[in-house]
Amino acid sequence: MPRPSFRVTLLLVFLIVAGTLTTVAMSGWFGVEALARTIQDENQAALSLSAAAGRIGERSVDLERAARQHLILGDEALLQRFDSALDDAYTALATLDSGDLSVATPAHAWRETATRIRGALTQAGRNADETALRPAAPAAAGPDPLIAPASGADQRSWAQAEAGSTLDADLARLSALAAEIDTKLRAHLATRNAALIGALEAERTRVITRIAVALVLAAMLAAASAWWLLRPLGRIEQAIATIGESQLSQPIHISGPADLRQLGERLDWLRLRLAELEANRNRVLRHVSHELKTPLASLREGISLLSEGVLGELDSHQREVAGILEHSAQVLQSRIEQLLKYNASQFDSRRLELRDTALLPLLREVVTEHRLLADSREASIHISGDAPIVRADADKLRIAFANLLANAIAFSPTGGRIELLAGSDGDRVLIDFLDEGPGIAPDELERVFEPFYQGRHNLTGPGQGNGIGLAIVREFIAAHRGKVRALPNAYGAHFRIELPHA
Repeated sequence: MPRPSFRVTLLLVFLIVAGTLTTVAMSGWFGVEALARTIQDENQAALSLSAAAGRIGERSVDLERAARQHLILGDEALLQRFDSALDDAYTALATLDSGDLSVATPAHAWRETATRIRGALTQAGRNADETALRPAAPAAAGPDPLIAPASGADQRSWAQAEAGSTLDADLARLSALAAEIDTKLRAHLATRNAALIGALEAERTRVITRIAVALVLAAMLAAASAWWLLRPLGRIEQAIATIGESQLSQPIHISGPADLRQLGERLDWLRLRLAELEANRNRVLRHVSHELKTPLASLREGISLLSEGVLGELDSHQREVAGILEHSAQVLQSRIEQLLKYNASQFDSRRLELRDTALLPLLREVVTEHRLLADSREASIHISGDAPIVRADADKLRIAFANLLANAIAFSPTGGRIELLAGSDGDRVLIDFLDEGPGIAPDELERVFEPFYQGRHNLTGPGQGNGIGLAIVREFIAAHRGKVRALPNAYGAHFRIELPHA
């Protein structure tokens, strides 16, 4: 299965993270929206039920008032008012029945009581009418409490009193039932309100949980994609640094997206190509050096025979020419040895024997080894500062320190001061070499490390350098994954070695 490219992977990760967060946000929004609609519907239903319960209470009062007035006055309009209030109460009860089952029992009892009151009122009116139509009893007979009064008004009053005695209990029960309906409705609404609050809290918890899960998933996906994308980028950076340091023996293998893998293959091809060119260069150096040494040895032997007069005495001019030839042969011999030495240093720089190395004692040993050379120039050498222990090849560091110190002594004026400063900066150890010589021109700060480049302030005479000391220093320090630089300085030369340490 072909692997996606860096750009496609980055786009897919962005879309997945954005899609996850959008889905969670939309889900939470829909959930809250549905809950808001439910709360709105419940509030409207609660208002309707509360209004219906209030109407039941009001109609109960109206029914009681109309019933008692009808019993006293016997007016049919009062009975019609009673019926109108009763119909309105029945409508309110229907609303309660459709929205709240908890009031079904008292509502049913209220209906029965109201129906019984209505029937009692009708029966009371009928009894009063029948009593009024009866003939009056003789006056001589005297009053009898068990017999209805003789007059019509008295007979109606007696019928009303008889009906009222039975209605009082029902009317009181009607008001009590209305109060019970209101109480139960309030309790029911409180329960529903608590349930809505619980549902809102549960929805809030669900939304928070979904958001937290989405954020965790997004973070995990981002971390995985960062590992997938940044790990090969880090290896590419490391591979480029390795190639730049001429460490060409380690193959380059980059995993991850397809385009980064392809870039890794190109870098490995470049590594192989550079290794091939380096091998060819070293091979040419070895061959040229070998091919030059044989005729040069014969040339020097012939010049020596001429100079010693083996082939006959030479006059002054001939001796001068022979001296020039001998000097040129020596210079050529020195150049060939430099080539071989530089080639050997490049080979040795790739083979390090790393161990814990204390830098200050190593610097002191190097200074001791160069004490006679410094005394010949009347130069003073001072070591200061401190440096942590590093993992390094002590022998190769000794050569690098010795080359820099010998260079400082060679360029120092008579009685000059040479300073060796040790310190650290974060994860880097710093070793500085400062002298009071002619210094280095700004445009030569990088070129002085090139093989055989000696600069415009080159020494002449016996102390003349060969131009490869600083090149060897750079090879050995780069092999330790460090750096050596020539820093601009107002007076004298300033070289700094930077070595990594943990």
